[in-house]
Amino acid sequence: MPKEILKSMHADMKKAVDHTLHEFSSLHTGKATPAMLDGVRVNAYGSSVTLKEVAAVTTPDARTIMVQPWDKSVLKDVEKGIQEANLGLNPIIDGGILRVPVPELTGQRRQELAKTAGGMAEDGRVRVRQGRRDALSLLKTAKNDDGLPEDDFKRYEKEVQKAHDDYIAEINQHLATKEADLKKV
Repeated sequence: MPKEILKSMHADMKKAVDHTLHEFSSLHTGKATPAMLDGVRVNAYGSSVTLKEVAAVTTPDARTIMVQPWDKSVLKDVEKGIQEANLGLNPIIDGGILRVPVPELTGQRRQELAKTAGGMAEDGRVRVRQGRRDALSLLKTAKNDDGLPEDDFKRYEKEVQKAHDDYIAEINQHLATKEADLKKV
């Protein structure tokens, strides 16, 4: 029983870290990446679809994202989708493709993005703490109801705390890296 509790806790905490990293990838550091457009939705063919479903997204250089729709008839829809995503990007139609220049970040914008990254990291830490709280609660139940010996309970409690500390440290490390990227000019 306690082994399953720990396994489930590790899975939840790992998900929290992965989710935080995914959130970080949406913050652009002034360098163009296809991931910057991951959240873009396009109204095409009578429904809302992801940009990846209607176009190829590449980065020919560090300051440009190139979007090449599979079907030229959705070019205007793709342009509108990128503009409405509120990413601060303005696509330019160039023949059958869209060029999306990535603007240089201002000092103030870098500070805002660093603050946003801090908030995302805190959300991740809260999820990790939640995993610790849930695991400890289940272990207490196992001790009280299922007769888990006190010595085993204390050992598992230490394992839970160590896992918590490790995952929090991982989030903090990724945050420090992201903040350093955002502050680089």
